[in-house]
Amino acid sequence: MGDHLRLLDQRFLPQKEDWLLLRTHEEVAASIRDMAVRGAPAIGIAASYGLALAAQNGADRESADAILRASRPTAVNLFWALDRLAGITWTPADILEEALKIEAEDLAMNRRIGENGAALIPANAKILTICNTGALATAGHGTALGIIRSVHERGDGLHVYSCETRPRQQGLRLTAYELLKEGIPFNSIADSAAAALMRQEKIDAVIVGADRIAANGDTANKIGTYMLALVAKAHGVPFYVAAPSSTLDPAMACGDAIPIEERDPRELTEIEGVAVAPAGTPVWNPAFDVTPGSLISAIITEDGVFRPPFAF
Repeated sequence: MGDHLRLLDQRFLPQKEDWLLLRTHEEVAASIRDMAVRGAPAIGIAASYGLALAAQNGADRESADAILRASRPTAVNLFWALDRLAGITWTPADILEEALKIEAEDLAMNRRIGENGAALIPANAKILTICNTGALATAGHGTALGIIRSVHERGDGLHVYSCETRPRQQGLRLTAYELLKEGIPFNSIADSAAAALMRQEKIDAVIVGADRIAANGDTANKIGTYMLALVAKAHGVPFYVAAPSSTLDPAMACGDAIPIEERDPRELTEIEGVAVAPAGTPVWNPAFDVTPGSLISAIITEDGVFRPPFAF
């Protein structure tokens, strides 16, 4: 890390690969808030390095921690990482060492998630996913997309349908970017095409990620996930959630208590800064929705496959 954190700015993908050089915890917090980095595990890792920069710069620990915690309210990995670092001596070397461990452990967990999930997927499967849950959202390999990678690596054949994921189009911009680089066969689809696709019996499984999982299995993920779970239930399609154990929040009894971030209305009314709605259009723009555990076939972590009734 040196005196800065080098971070790929996902806001400009796939058009260009632009790298940010972040030198303060405030800059790291801004990168999380503005979604230059996104994906629950990646947010936690970035926050860890942000705290390491704070220690290196001689910042007040309590203030730096509060600034980083305020950057995104829903992704529990952010708070999990900062809670873990709270038990580490406030020296630059010690905080950085723990941040490096968090990143390395996440990559190892993603690999195990991929193996555990791949065991559930038949050969030549057609898989539907939403948002981006790959290397860009984690330390590498990915969660839901990591399972897809693991299936692809074993050579069983598969085809992916990736929802565009409005309003920020992480599926169309980021998941398509990763799938193309990996040579995994896929089609991007409009979010509203998912039901028609399932009705034609073209989907064998839906695999999504998670930003927070309550004790009863209720899961917060990118807006549109709940809709996919309902459609999957109606068509008898298995609905899987893939996430590291750091995404579990056993202190939260159910999903009703999960804080849901509401984003800038311009994310919906503009595309790449170009207005597509009439001026003054009122907007409701939640970043996440909550899928009840009763709609989830299994939650896949590095520790194994959990089925309802969930007990973590």
